[in-house]
Amino acid sequence: MAIRLVLSDDHPLILNGLTALLTAGEGFEILACCTNGEDALKAVQDLAPDILILDVRMSGKDGMGVLQELHNLGSPVKVVLLTGEISEEQVAISVGLGVRGIVLKESAPQVLVSCLHKVYSGGGWLETASFYEAIETTLHREKNREQLHLTLTTREIEMVKMVREGLKNKEIAERLCIAETTVKTHLFHIYRKLNVESRAQLVRYAHVNKLFSD
Repeated sequence: MAIRLVLSDDHPLILNGLTALLTAGEGFEILACCTNGEDALKAVQDLAPDILILDVRMSGKDGMGVLQELHNLGSPVKVVLLTGEISEEQVAISVGLGVRGIVLKESAPQVLVSCLHKVYSGGGWLETASFYEAIETTLHREKNREQLHLTLTTREIEMVKMVREGLKNKEIAERLCIAETTVKTHLFHIYRKLNVESRAQLVRYAHVNKLFSD
């Protein structure tokens, strides 16, 4: 019998990737793909899936809000959090609300598949090495972000994000309503502060130090 799933994430690319992953092999049936918490709640109530795969950060009602409402409703659905980051406080709250598994989006696809099978069979994924690795990764990212905020200004951090998105100087200038020469000046200071020499090195710096979640 297939494991019946509802997927919820506000990034269409993530939903498409999950759908491709979970339909590629046998054993899973995707009942609905939701891009916000409200739709996820409705899908769980209407379709009664075995497992809800839920992102923590979503527009509107976020993952923690969905968890709280499911708990209040006494829903029997098993919940697996698939998230780019999660704080220690959110871990404690989610476990208290009955979450059965937590998988970081950076994890290998097979980790999620294994988690779903274990959760469906009545187990939990909170005691596995991948969970602790996820927490360590999140804490490492938070530490690097704190350091970044001490090193760069808010505007400079905003520019790093845009460079990481692939925007050119002219596009950054248009988005921020500033002169292109001002963008070049900011990037010069960013390169100097982070000890990098090019956009490619800046993007790699952000990736290696896990400064931003996807």
